[in-house]
Amino acid sequence: MELLECTLVIDDLDEFVAALGELGDRHGVTVQAFDSRYVADRRHLERAVELADRAIDRGENVARDRAVEILLYAAGRRQIDRALEMGVDEGETQAVVLVDGDGDERAALEAVEDLTAFHGRTETLGSRDDETLCDFFGVPDAERAATDAGLAALVRERVALLEVEK
Repeated sequence: MELLECTLVIDDLDEFVAALGELGDRHGVTVQAFDSRYVADRRHLERAVELADRAIDRGENVARDRAVEILLYAAGRRQIDRALEMGVDEGETQAVVLVDGDGDERAALEAVEDLTAFHGRTETLGSRDDETLCDFFGVPDAERAATDAGLAALVRERVALLEVEK
């Protein structure tokens, strides 16, 4: 799995999503873009990929598309409409683009950088907004106070719980 932390400026979301799909097909990988405000850390996305692949292997996936299944797990939600909140939108977004698969991940990342929506590499995972993450993943203050686990671990727990809640 490769991650590209960057700024995206998207004029047409449908066109951008289609371009990511074409890049993935061309390079034999899955490409998914996330609004970085909803990504706790790298391990969060690694776990989402692991669980999405396991669901697909078992025939338990909700989405037909692997990129959407990864998004569902990353968001900790089974409803595609609610999970899409974690994706990118039109306008400027601090993003994390995930590229994963057996194909040429590096070439796919370079191709993402050639898209007109790409506006430069930017560290996006290092500046996490805890309040946004807590709101999105439903992590109350009381839960945070009751554990030594960090917020990223609690978010990863929400991702893993999606398996149990099926």
